[in-house]
Amino acid sequence: MPNITILPNDQRYRQGGILFLGTLFIFFASSLVLYGIYAYTRQNDAQSSVPLPMSFLTSTICLIGISGLVHWATRAIRRSRLYTTAFLLAISGIAGVLFMAVQYASMRELLTGPAMQGGTGKGVAGMVVVLAFLHALHIAGGVIALGIVSVRAALGKYDRERHWPVDFAAQYWHFLDVIWLMMLGTFAMTTGGF
Repeated sequence: MPNITILPNDQRYRQGGILFLGTLFIFFASSLVLYGIYAYTRQNDAQSSVPLPMSFLTSTICLIGISGLVHWATRAIRRSRLYTTAFLLAISGIAGVLFMAVQYASMRELLTGPAMQGGTGKGVAGMVVVLAFLHALHIAGGVIALGIVSVRAALGKYDRERHWPVDFAAQYWHFLDVIWLMMLGTFAMTTGGF
């Protein structure tokens, strides 16, 4: 019989989390590459210059703030500050909802703007909206996860020894930051900028 090493639960969860984030990275990176190719083929068209909403910058600041809060929560749980951790995670979740509201306004601005009146800009603006919407869906999943982890932290389910879900919440939000910054940079290079 082969000798099978059984990993502790936290180690298996960490490996699963890394695989999950790796899969999401491949999905978003390939989506951005395809978007970039499409936008590049439309660069000589007069209507491909789509101005990005300034509210994208507001949502970026919000997302970076969330990432900072969840990082602060990881430091708090390592000191067994359960209520501080729960509070920081709850505030992060509320800020995530704010991010989605700002993104909704940004996407609505793009969809009702002059770029959607016709021509090739319609495709570029439409793709920006689709990619931003996909990112916002992942934000929504992160908000739900933050709510669950926040409640569990308040109930004392985590401590300085067992805190992998709090760590993964922080990793997930840092990941969403990086993806959004990549998306925003790609959008700015392939459209009319801000």
